[in-house]
Amino acid sequence: MSTPPVHEAVIVAGGRATRMGGLDKPAQIVAGRRMLDAAVAAVADLDRVTVVGPPRDGLGASVTQVRESPAGSGPVAALAAARPAADVVVTLPSDLPFVTTDTVTALLDALRTAPDADAAFAVDDTGRVQFLVAAWRGAALASRLAALGDVVDRPVRALLPDRHVTVAAPGIDDCDTLDDLARARTGARDRTEAPGPARARTLVRNAQRRLPVRTVPPAEAFGTTLATPLVAAGALPPVATSAMDGYAVAGDGPWSLRTEIRTAGSSGRVVLDDGQAVRIATGAHLPPGATSVVRDEFVSVTGSVVTLLPDAPRRDDARAVGEDWLPGTLLADAGVSVTPAVVSAAFSGEVTALDVRGPLRVHLVITGDEIRRTGPLEQGQTRDSLGPVLPRFVEWCGARVSGEQHLRDTADGFDVLLHDTVDTDALVIVGATGGGAADQLRGALDRAGAEIVVDRVRCKPGGSQVSAVLPDGRAVLGLPGNPVAAVGTLMVVLPAVVCGRTGRASAAPLVAPLVNAGDVAGDRTRLLPAYRDEEGRWLCDNAVRTSHLAGLIGRDAIALVPPHAVDGDDAEFLPLPG
Repeated sequence: MSTPPVHEAVIVAGGRATRMGGLDKPAQIVAGRRMLDAAVAAVADLDRVTVVGPPRDGLGASVTQVRESPAGSGPVAALAAARPAADVVVTLPSDLPFVTTDTVTALLDALRTAPDADAAFAVDDTGRVQFLVAAWRGAALASRLAALGDVVDRPVRALLPDRHVTVAAPGIDDCDTLDDLARARTGARDRTEAPGPARARTLVRNAQRRLPVRTVPPAEAFGTTLATPLVAAGALPPVATSAMDGYAVAGDGPWSLRTEIRTAGSSGRVVLDDGQAVRIATGAHLPPGATSVVRDEFVSVTGSVVTLLPDAPRRDDARAVGEDWLPGTLLADAGVSVTPAVVSAAFSGEVTALDVRGPLRVHLVITGDEIRRTGPLEQGQTRDSLGPVLPRFVEWCGARVSGEQHLRDTADGFDVLLHDTVDTDALVIVGATGGGAADQLRGALDRAGAEIVVDRVRCKPGGSQVSAVLPDGRAVLGLPGNPVAAVGTLMVVLPAVVCGRTGRASAAPLVAPLVNAGDVAGDRTRLLPAYRDEEGRWLCDNAVRTSHLAGLIGRDAIALVPPHAVDGDDAEFLPLPG
């Protein structure tokens, strides 16, 4: 039986992007993800994937990263740096926002059905051959690279073999200029169906830019996210200690009892000779010469003689040096939220500084001339019942409120907000996400050069929400104005911003059967208050007033009820803060 051929992908992601003014082209977001991620996803089914370019986060452990030398020396140099050695090598640039596995499959099929060809090249919608979008026989590519000699700044056409085929590959238009990038983003927005909440959460997380890494003492790290693993610097216990109240003994016994008593923190010098014992308390360091600790209930003491009881087991109630961990032990991985337990472990492990990102700072904005927080309501005004409690929900989602304001309905209010509110990592804006005359958020985002990551979501309530990333990396979440929709969408999306900006690992969702799913499901995901009955089963309310949060009283979670669900189908539950 013949061995299946090995397929490898090489993605070129280190160009200078001179036509974009040196912009980091592979990192640009189109349709909610980096263009580089689109290329990686297209070749995910191949045996090996190598990305050539500067080191990048978020590619996964299975992707090999290398760098061409010198940096930015062109696609041929990048291919040479990857040293492809598979039977079949797929090459891709990192500026094709809509490349898919279909393109890769078409190239591989074309090469397989043309046994005399050394390579198959893709042809885009304009009829142009994209020589870097190709499938090569590995030996042919290696031979062409070797024949070139100097590979620095050579065009891909220099590799063109005599025997090759082409294949039509729709949707592989590249982004060489800023205009190309803008058209791709507009096209993605126009042709993309509104995602459901789960997909929207993924798009938002993947679109975020990482916050810088800070090094802080453990006591100052609460609420942040580990940027590097927490590794023990010292052993625990650092010295052998007693695990029980009893006697530190030397030898097999019986033992002669000394007069000293060892307690936790004792500084007195005691050395045991064979046949001696000393009283010891839990947590006290074992004196030199001690071979074990015997707990109180296993011995009898007569005068100054300690004797092991006849039926007592032979065991050592001492904790050895490093019994919990030794220096170099991994205590928490990168991406873990710095909780009190993490801080405590850092102190126990003699770690004096942590590399962290965050906490995510959120600036809260309540919009609308009709909103009033204090004082008597005038005609046409509405009480601000959300602003006073929204910080609690923000903190519940893993972020920290850095500022709050009420934004009036003015022509340039959002433009000023987006321009001036820079000392924050994310803006959460309540209201102005619909299509009404006063709903001006989207226009301001466009004028600010923001990338709209999610323009709407297939859910009810909360479908009009918008998520964006400003050019400087600040995230913007536009939430619907009614309180239930605002809280529900915040709890879905803000944790994704926290994870994306800080590198925090996404928490495993709480998923369980929903008893009355058939009664409450609709044609799109519904966000509904949920509770557990006396038997621990989950149920949802069906009729919910969204203009106030009274419907959340006595409820345990917001349920994400899938479209067309039937009784007993699984739903995701977002626990509500107490």
